[in-house]
Amino acid sequence: MAAENEIQVHSEDAALAGHAAALAIAEVQRIEAKYSRYRPGSVVSRINANAGRVTVPIDAETRGLLGYADTCWRQSDGAFDATSGVLRRAWDFTVPRVPADSELAALVARVGWDRVEVGPEGVRLRDAGMELDFGGFGKEYAVDRAAFVLREAGVASALVNLAGDMMVAGPQPGGAPWRVGVRHPRDESRIVATLDIESGAIATSGDYERFIEVDGVRHCHVLDPRTGRSARGFQSVTVHAASCLVAGSATTVAMVMGEARGLEWLESFGLPYLAVTASGRVVDRFGDKIQAHSRTS
Repeated sequence: MAAENEIQVHSEDAALAGHAAALAIAEVQRIEAKYSRYRPGSVVSRINANAGRVTVPIDAETRGLLGYADTCWRQSDGAFDATSGVLRRAWDFTVPRVPADSELAALVARVGWDRVEVGPEGVRLRDAGMELDFGGFGKEYAVDRAAFVLREAGVASALVNLAGDMMVAGPQPGGAPWRVGVRHPRDESRIVATLDIESGAIATSGDYERFIEVDGVRHCHVLDPRTGRSARGFQSVTVHAASCLVAGSATTVAMVMGEARGLEWLESFGLPYLAVTASGRVVDRFGDKIQAHSRTS
């Protein structure tokens, strides 16, 4: 997944731990092969190659993920759109260039979850040039699946961490919680908070991993599917939820919505979160649901 990933397993049985970890890694690799847009043989690549043409058969797993993407689109008023991957054609975060309005408009015209047709026979993208992109939730789904595989294999204590999005599968030995640091979005040597987590998932979206600065303005890789422009209003958003799939999509939606609407949206779902606004203000809504030992701005 082009990122640094980690699985920690605690067990008195070394053979069990090694076997379970191997199964979890294989599950992550399976999901990447199945849903990566960079794999020509993936389900997503086949669907995209047939955009505007024929319906592509899908299995129950893919149908479930598309159903989740539909729910996110509806609950976010379009701020989450799994067809927005085409916008990457205009943005290259290795060079300091901001796309022109006309360039973005042509791509935004190809974005539209309401033009994804999911039926009994499979899925079809209505218009040529449209693309599905599971980048907004595929990695988070892989986190959940890896944790599930570990539990099924008999592991009672593990942590799955894929590029900073993580799931806790049971407390550490002796019942101690896992301690997770939320990095400062403007200083990687500092943390905003240290959290004690006994269960569930933590995911973070921010403007600091992939971005460019042009004329003093930061443009990050989190893009608004409705405008094609970079999200504004937050330096980072961290969410705790029962699953990494939910936590990850919630951080993305909040980032795209911006400070006022994003915070309101998170509050409406009762999700514990910690956000750093564009001005550097820390908004802490973890409360007593997650123990925090230190918080700094």
